[in-house]
Amino acid sequence: MAGMLKVSRSRGALSGVLLVLLGIWGGLIPLVGPYVHYAYTPDHAWKMTSGRLWLEILPAAGTLLGGLVLLASRLRPMALLGASLAAASGAWFAVGGALAPLWATTPHLQGSPVGGHLARVMEQIGFFTGLGVAIVCVASLALGRLSLVSLRDASGAERAGPGAADAETAAADGETSTRRWPIPTPASMRRVASTSDASTSDTSTSDTSTSDSGPTERVGSTTSRS
Repeated sequence: MAGMLKVSRSRGALSGVLLVLLGIWGGLIPLVGPYVHYAYTPDHAWKMTSGRLWLEILPAAGTLLGGLVLLASRLRPMALLGASLAAASGAWFAVGGALAPLWATTPHLQGSPVGGHLARVMEQIGFFTGLGVAIVCVASLALGRLSLVSLRDASGAERAGPGAADAETAAADGETSTRRWPIPTPASMRRVASTSDASTSDTSTSDTSTSDSGPTERVGSTTSRS
């Protein structure tokens, strides 16, 4: 089970890179877009307002952080957390402007798009709605891939489990064999043992020779008497 919590970094690599790029776009475009008149009011580059901070910079930072976590983490729960943070940030890009009147006094906290009709449509897509939908789609794709345990993950966890068990068993067997190994005998004890064995063998040889010579003597004495 513990092995299934790990995931390869390649599983969310593409989604992480896309989320990082989208987060950089969402955080920089309100600050540098006025250079090409692609902006919301106020049409001034690098000018920070409360609308840009809460509706663009904050969700852009969340998307960037989620993409980095998705790229760097090899733990499935952390990668899922990064993808979830990115998805929430994308949703905030899409609906944050509609929810802004709940706490803001101004009717249009994000400002108004500048330019003609086509430019306003492109600004709405690139700054809020389209950007948020793209982030949610990429983060949802990463969540789907990370929430499923593939056969490769399951087989890797199974291989890790028996391998660890075999290693523990081998270590236990090694300890047991070490404990059962005979204690080396000193040289003096080996000499005493060899001497006792030699004397025992000589005694048994003499007994055998005595028992063999007994009947011969008795036969000889009987012959002389006769």
